[in-house]
Amino acid sequence: MDREFILALCKRHHAQLLDLTDAEVRIALSEGPSIELLDALRFATQRQIKIECWSAEQLEKHQQQAQPALPDDNTSAVAWLDETLLHALKRRASDIHIEPGDAHWRVRLRVDGVLHPFATLPAELAQAVMARLKVLGELDIAERRLPQDGQFSVPLQGKPVSFRLSTLPCRSGEKAVLRLLEQSDRPLAVESLGMLPVQQADFYRAISAPQGLILVTGPTGSGKTITLYSALGALNSPEINLCSVEDPIEIPLSGLNQTQANTKAGLNFQNVLRALLRQDPDVVMVGEIRDGETAEIAIKAAQTGHLVLSTLHTNSTVETITRLEQMGIARWMLASALEIIVAQRLVRRLCPHCRVRLAQPASLPDAFWSSPLYAWEAKGCAQCYSGFYGRVALFEVLTLEPGLRQAIVDGASAQQIEQQARELGMVTLFEHGLEAVEQGLTTLQEVYRVLGMPHE
Repeated sequence: MDREFILALCKRHHAQLLDLTDAEVRIALSEGPSIELLDALRFATQRQIKIECWSAEQLEKHQQQAQPALPDDNTSAVAWLDETLLHALKRRASDIHIEPGDAHWRVRLRVDGVLHPFATLPAELAQAVMARLKVLGELDIAERRLPQDGQFSVPLQGKPVSFRLSTLPCRSGEKAVLRLLEQSDRPLAVESLGMLPVQQADFYRAISAPQGLILVTGPTGSGKTITLYSALGALNSPEINLCSVEDPIEIPLSGLNQTQANTKAGLNFQNVLRALLRQDPDVVMVGEIRDGETAEIAIKAAQTGHLVLSTLHTNSTVETITRLEQMGIARWMLASALEIIVAQRLVRRLCPHCRVRLAQPASLPDAFWSSPLYAWEAKGCAQCYSGFYGRVALFEVLTLEPGLRQAIVDGASAQQIEQQARELGMVTLFEHGLEAVEQGLTTLQEVYRVLGMPHE
């Protein structure tokens, strides 16, 4: 299956595939290879790349004897898409970007939070691929002027894999982005999230409470869904009625009564949440708090004997309080309902096979790290891509102690609440990032890339 992609890449860059083994790819060119070709080959194969310089005559003779490349016509759209989806799954990609251009379309995969070039696609074949995607996602094939969203599942490697599809009109055509929805074949456990021991203990205490609101915050793609489902997995037992409203249902979980919102049919988060509260729930999971009405229903549920778990898009734990207040929630309601707020990010994990510890310690203000911090560098090897493999989560856990509840009621600012929380032992996202650097899990540059430079 790799061979067809490599043949297609070589054809578009006027190269010839000479040999393909488990360890290396050998190609021939009449002139130096482009950066785009090398990047695409490294990413698509994760093998050593060997380049040979041939004359134009040698290339033409070899081309006549070689196997034909993937045909660039409409009949190959289904095969091309199937291969791309399979490669994305194998490479652990979270998103596939298919971007229109005048002559060729660009295809990129987001792996470990970073986009990488994957292939180019002729415009003629791209139109057929878009049509195929719209058929799978049950979208309007004739509509090219408006954004559309859909979802579909296809069998890959003997199991169904679900994708969320989004199309958007651009200058040269419609762009498509496919999100690989989380697969449920890996165990979900709080212990495997990567929290520090004190954070994990606080989190367990919060999800063991009989009632209250638990919020997980962070940008899209920061791992919030995994954290929520790990908490639900810890609570999942025959004695507890677990219910959820999601859009979409990302991980089917046995024992959880999951309802998918359908705004087109009038089934929004608020309607489902009200209905769930009449279903005798013990624990309610709301996929995301998007507006003040949903927030108010969730908080009232948390105040009336239910444990409510949800997510919100904010940058830190204390900003969550400000955001909910902006939604129209009174501070006294927040202080009485909130149990814990978890902010999180994902940074790329260093490859253990090629990481190198730097000889000189990093220069950091004492306010962030008082002892010498010997950082690590990503080198890159055959076991990884660019020195990284997978991702590790960073957490900031704010437990609502009585003093913090009173500070919220008294109208304390976000800075004052954060300062008080840190005095009580809260580890910030940046501090957890530095812990990960010291342990050799990631690089200082990666922490800066995801979190930015903190203010003293």
